[in-house]
Amino acid sequence: MPDLTTPPFPPAFLWGAATSAYQIEGAVREGGRTPSIWDTFSHTPGRTAGGDHADVTVDHYHRYRDDVALMADLGLTAYRFSVSWPRVQPTGRGPAVQVGLDFYRRLVDELLAHGIKPALTLYHWDLPQELEDAGGWPERDTAYRFAEYAQIMGEALGDRVEQWTTLNEPWCSAFLGYGSGVHAPGRTDAGASLRAAHHLNLAHGLATSALRSAIPARDSIAVSLNSSVVRPASLSPADMAAARKIDDLANGVFHGPMLHGSYPQSLFEATRSVTDWSYVQDGDLTLIHQPLDALGLNYYTPTLVEATETAPAGSPRSDGHGLSAYSPWPGADDVAFLQTPGERTEMGWTIDPTGLHELIMRYTREAPGLPLYVTENGAAYDDKPDPEGNVHDPERIAYLHGHLSAVRRAIADGADVRGYYLWSLMDNFEWAYGYGKRFGLVHVDYETQVRTIKGSGRRYADIIRDHRSRARRAA
Repeated sequence: MPDLTTPPFPPAFLWGAATSAYQIEGAVREGGRTPSIWDTFSHTPGRTAGGDHADVTVDHYHRYRDDVALMADLGLTAYRFSVSWPRVQPTGRGPAVQVGLDFYRRLVDELLAHGIKPALTLYHWDLPQELEDAGGWPERDTAYRFAEYAQIMGEALGDRVEQWTTLNEPWCSAFLGYGSGVHAPGRTDAGASLRAAHHLNLAHGLATSALRSAIPARDSIAVSLNSSVVRPASLSPADMAAARKIDDLANGVFHGPMLHGSYPQSLFEATRSVTDWSYVQDGDLTLIHQPLDALGLNYYTPTLVEATETAPAGSPRSDGHGLSAYSPWPGADDVAFLQTPGERTEMGWTIDPTGLHELIMRYTREAPGLPLYVTENGAAYDDKPDPEGNVHDPERIAYLHGHLSAVRRAIADGADVRGYYLWSLMDNFEWAYGYGKRFGLVHVDYETQVRTIKGSGRRYADIIRDHRSRARRAA
């Protein structure tokens, strides 16, 4: 294994792990919490593998103190978590429920007591069901409701949380939720998916402004994008155009307005048969284009595309996110998604650390001077305890080494990367895949709730400890 403790990881580099509220909390009917779109979706027959849902999942709501102790055992210096919007503001409107806020106050206090920096994400896909009933993200009003929620959270925790993220992977919310329908709320309307994307952008801008008014100036505001590393199958003009189209739909649709204050003109041209973009109102791009303190990048695998004949509307197709009768790529029926070569994780995703380096260097150019964090990166494997109860996962250890080496190489190439959050802290509900995919550093027996640190967790702890020791000696 390569040495991952030698500089250029900065001395203050944050070593973290990440989770999301719906995937780990459980307690879906406690403390005034009402259903989110994922509660509704997961309880709809046929939507999730095995009919799985997250009513209990890993019961973090009741076991958070033990889970923070596990984080401390791993030596984490930061923990990225999300807030359940319907736990804090059950209808998505009006005042907060204090018992919901109190849970996150207790969690943050526990983290701080163990010397772990809390990194709070406001939205990781659990829209209050009442807001979806009113139209969801395709409706403009949802963006304003999100800004009010951001203000509530900023006023409640701004004195203790210094790292804030508005949205996690808005691409998934818009295009898997409203386009292909494989994520909640399960709608299949290409035009609605583009409206949702714009209103998520607007929500980000409005929430950033709301947070600025509520939190101390020292605090950092970011957004986490699952920007795709899109590669053409060849250098032919047709394949290059296909890659540009997917790059616009995966990346430019969000980083264009957020980072540059404009959508790519080529995005408008590619989607004109789907939408007229009339919902983009005067002044929206200014509202969206708010100064950021950092940018989060989520990376798992690259995307390989080629030009093809236009597929018949509604025909099944491989879209990089499972087989769906509806594409999450509006206006891109003339693009085919190919299997990339190489070893794969349990998700079927190719392992390619060069893509992480490529992504970091791209955003070093896209947003010069903006600090970067790898806010998600990880792999699912079929992890099982041995007869002694130990969980050996050498594949994840190799994955971790490869991707941390890519981060280190990017830093050496001039990227300002300030932290790495491995996905995920522990096994949990993996959305439409249910409990069949395990990403955790910590194995969870879902029947007993027993937690066991895997081999990869111990290796990550060794890396963190050795890095911090060398950083102290160099200081």
